[in-house]
Amino acid sequence: MELRQIRYFTVLAAELSFTRAAQRLHVSQPPLSLQIANLETELGARLFDRTSRSVMLSEAGKAFLPHAQAILARLDEARSHVQRVASGLQGRVQVGLAGSHFLGPFPQFIPQFRQQRPAVEVVLKEMMPSDHLQALRDGQLDLSLSRNPLNAALSSGLLPFDAALDSALSASLLWRDPVVVALPPGHRWVGRATLRLAELKDEDFVFYRLSSSPFAGRLFEACVQAGFAPRIVQQVIEVPAALNLVAVGLGVALVPASLAMLRKDAVPICQLELPPSGEVLNGDVYVLWRTADTAPAVTEFRKLLVDWAALHQTV
Repeated sequence: MELRQIRYFTVLAAELSFTRAAQRLHVSQPPLSLQIANLETELGARLFDRTSRSVMLSEAGKAFLPHAQAILARLDEARSHVQRVASGLQGRVQVGLAGSHFLGPFPQFIPQFRQQRPAVEVVLKEMMPSDHLQALRDGQLDLSLSRNPLNAALSSGLLPFDAALDSALSASLLWRDPVVVALPPGHRWVGRATLRLAELKDEDFVFYRLSSSPFAGRLFEACVQAGFAPRIVQQVIEVPAALNLVAVGLGVALVPASLAMLRKDAVPICQLELPPSGEVLNGDVYVLWRTADTAPAVTEFRKLLVDWAALHQTV
């Protein structure tokens, strides 16, 4: 049974005239008659009662018509579904992010994306940053939000380096986010506009767990380059936890500026001076993905996110 035969049958059932049906189908009458006859032979039943003056559906034809219409409707539905998926209008996107990203600008993007792509399912997976790269590699994530350029993440030691992995993943900058110093209320440096990182060498630090994030490793290494190893009195996983502990006086913390603003009412902030190297210590946010992933919904989500982020810099 061919789809062409089913389509010819439904048109003839609607027109009840070989002449009009042939015109509507843009074919001549002999091929139309032949296809209807072949369909009847395959079904083993006469679908139309024909006279010299009229064409009527037989009882078998009446029984077959809803099935034929359903088949064509499902075909149209399948065609539409495939086209929506191919154009990125339908699909599934799994995004890995740390808890702190829920407090940044990213959540504002989601409802706007859903308005543009309501049939795309967006799944947000809260994970420790140290788990993101492997999850990307294993296909558990389609995209990852990270505070590390890809080369820093790969060389952090949190994931065994694999030369193939370097080319297997790609990254694009979303937001600039310089690192600032969060000071306990009443600290002697409250009110200063800037601090050199080396001036923190005798301070107690609330620090991020080194095993949880390449970002934490970069902050620690920056302190070492400034001439000291930070004296860590408390370790946390997320930036909000660090800010809360700074607010009660347990120590200073190095935090991304965008998140430091969340506790500006309770935690004084001081900018870091530009080091001699000229490289600003930052917590810039990147989106990471598998280079070879061509899933249209994932590609559309990523492109729209990058464009949206360019218009919504917060720092």
